[in-house]
Amino acid sequence: MPELPEVETIRTQLEPKIIDRRVISADSHESLKFLAARQIVGRHFLGLRRRGKYLIAELDGSTEMVVHLGMTGQLSVVPTAISDGVSSDNYVRACWHLDDQKTVLYRDVRRFGKLAVVGNGDYSAIPTLRDMGPEPFDPSFTGDALWGNTKSRKQRIKTQLLGQRLVAGVGNIYADEALFRAGINPAVRSITRKQAHRLLEQLREVLLEAIHRGGTTLRDYRNLQGEGSNQHYLLCYGRSGQPCLLCGTILRSRVIDARTTTWCPDCQRR
Repeated sequence: MPELPEVETIRTQLEPKIIDRRVISADSHESLKFLAARQIVGRHFLGLRRRGKYLIAELDGSTEMVVHLGMTGQLSVVPTAISDGVSSDNYVRACWHLDDQKTVLYRDVRRFGKLAVVGNGDYSAIPTLRDMGPEPFDPSFTGDALWGNTKSRKQRIKTQLLGQRLVAGVGNIYADEALFRAGINPAVRSITRKQAHRLLEQLREVLLEAIHRGGTTLRDYRNLQGEGSNQHYLLCYGRSGQPCLLCGTILRSRVIDARTTTWCPDCQRR
């Protein structure tokens, strides 16, 4: 699933291609998850921002289109002249024809993504967006705040990170990477204040590095310019059975709350 770095990469690449452009026509798959694409015909794109793993297109008329890429969602921009051929792809779920002869395509093989059109800032119908925790780069979000939020929870720290209420935008890849760098075992249910500060610091670092590299491409993720390169720099995620790059101990994996998790039994002792 695209996580914060992948969504942010797509945002920065897509925004200059759609800003101030008007949607002259649109089409979508008949699934209720994608029909909202048709509701923005005639609207202008005023901006594109990210919240956690969501893209939020700001439109005139005090409306927004919320885009979630799910597991396999991809966005691309092609000349309208060739878009019919591209959109005949059975996995294209929505398309928007713009007034500059370009077309935005939304492709989603597994159909776990979703589109919604809402009034500005009204996320009452999207609970995961409405109840999302702080952005990791928010300067007002501190290690003390992170530590305080973990104290009232009984879930394992890895599960807390994935839940989106502790901090926004973190998924399986960057949770494993940040916990590894911070030296925190993913199965513990509580962390110290010092560990919380270290975790937030390392989380910010791994996310920034991934954004700089265009995201992590393992299978489905593509940004508008192709593949990201962060997969070549992962220290922990997906490396079970290989030596730890810090101490040489063989990395292990287990399922924690339905998510495969990799860690170093020496660097991340309980």
